[in-house]
Amino acid sequence: MVVEATAPCRKKHGAVAGFALLVRCALVRFGNGSITSSLHFCIGRSVLQLLMLLVRVVFLFALSWGILLAQAFINAGPMVGFADMREVHLWLQTTAPARVAVRYADTAEPLRWYWTQPQTTKREDGFTAHIVADSVQPGRVYRYEVYLDGARIERPYALLFRTPPLWQWRTDPPAFRFALGSCAYINDPPYDRPGKPYGGNYEIFRAIAAEQPYFFLWLGDNVYLREPDWNTWTGILHRYSHDRAIEELQPLLGASSNIAIWDDHDYGPNDADRGFWNKYQTRRAFDLFWANPPAAFPDGGITTKFSWGDCEFFLLDDRWWRSPNNRKTGKRSYLGEQQLQWLIDNLVYSTATFKFVCVGGQVLNPVARFENYATYPEERRRLIEAIRREGIRNVIFLTGDRHHTELSRYAEGDSLVLYDLTVSPLTSSPNVNAASEPNTLRVEGTLVMERNFATIDVEGPATRRQLRIRVFGADGSLKWERIIPAQPR
Repeated sequence: MVVEATAPCRKKHGAVAGFALLVRCALVRFGNGSITSSLHFCIGRSVLQLLMLLVRVVFLFALSWGILLAQAFINAGPMVGFADMREVHLWLQTTAPARVAVRYADTAEPLRWYWTQPQTTKREDGFTAHIVADSVQPGRVYRYEVYLDGARIERPYALLFRTPPLWQWRTDPPAFRFALGSCAYINDPPYDRPGKPYGGNYEIFRAIAAEQPYFFLWLGDNVYLREPDWNTWTGILHRYSHDRAIEELQPLLGASSNIAIWDDHDYGPNDADRGFWNKYQTRRAFDLFWANPPAAFPDGGITTKFSWGDCEFFLLDDRWWRSPNNRKTGKRSYLGEQQLQWLIDNLVYSTATFKFVCVGGQVLNPVARFENYATYPEERRRLIEAIRREGIRNVIFLTGDRHHTELSRYAEGDSLVLYDLTVSPLTSSPNVNAASEPNTLRVEGTLVMERNFATIDVEGPATRRQLRIRVFGADGSLKWERIIPAQPR
């Protein structure tokens, strides 16, 4: 009896079978009127089996949880960046190291797919990936898919990018639309100032995407570095990663090219200038989180340019070379001599119908307040004089910063006509007192003192090109519309 009862206890059983054998052993020994070492052996053996099973379950659970924690997901993006006729730059941020690749196909040839070279995201780069689609042709629209570690990642919105057309010597310049805005504050309560939240109306990004712009121009203060951010790499990465990840922004990033300049809040503290000690780290973060064209000055600011159709866009840096606003000695500098001459040289060389100069602060507004170019009157005068003397036509300044929107017009007869379209804010709090500012160049009916964005349609045949400017509220409602015809060249 003892042998028959104890022998099965030594075999391998599941938890239920082991427990049943334990009961049988106990009943046999209880029936004999005593508990012997055989029962002790059965109890010890069964408990050991149960403990080993428990250890295996805990180990497998911990292993599965560890794999889950280590698995990379998308934190932000994908984002379409700089696009040219033969190359499109794409950007993505993951939550952990991952191998990232993109598959794309011309919408006119949907079964012919191309792959980008894979990139591996790294912690020291904020887990960002810069990917280049280099099997593209001019004037095409492509759909694309994102793969992390070989697995396709679905996104609940369209993923598209397009290339500029090759129209020169062939057709009239193409019609196209782009959008613009500035001052995007995203609330982050642990680090925000107490009181009413400064940011809001994030749905504005969905309204922008609904206009289907070919590209979106971010005109500075695209993130707002806070006190815990701008002195450390950890803080800077947190700010960019937090702000870039909001849900409302993703469709705009995924289907329109996004090109950026910066202003004081993404460069450093409020009103930061050339003396900001940590500007090389914020410059590195700018390069990591945007997919801009290559910078004109690799060791300097973010200055660059790109073109679309018969238009050229000159992206300026109003921080890197800027002297302190309140400095009373020495030469006052806003753009810096190197950048100023670069701009004038490129404007002179340009054959574009419209030449858009993108810079953080207002250029034409004559009111010398806050950080307007008018507070640096000598350099502002030199730029306008150079445009006049060189006979440069159709210069349009695109600016932000002011937390209100307005169109300014500067004219010297018919020989020199300049425009400055200021568009602000996107999600920051608006300046509701802007109407009291005596900007004598403001075009009547263009002042907007709420969260807003603008679109510009470049349209018409080569001999009658024009700009159709529209400004929209955060909900997509139209605020005003104006047309600017091109001056004869």
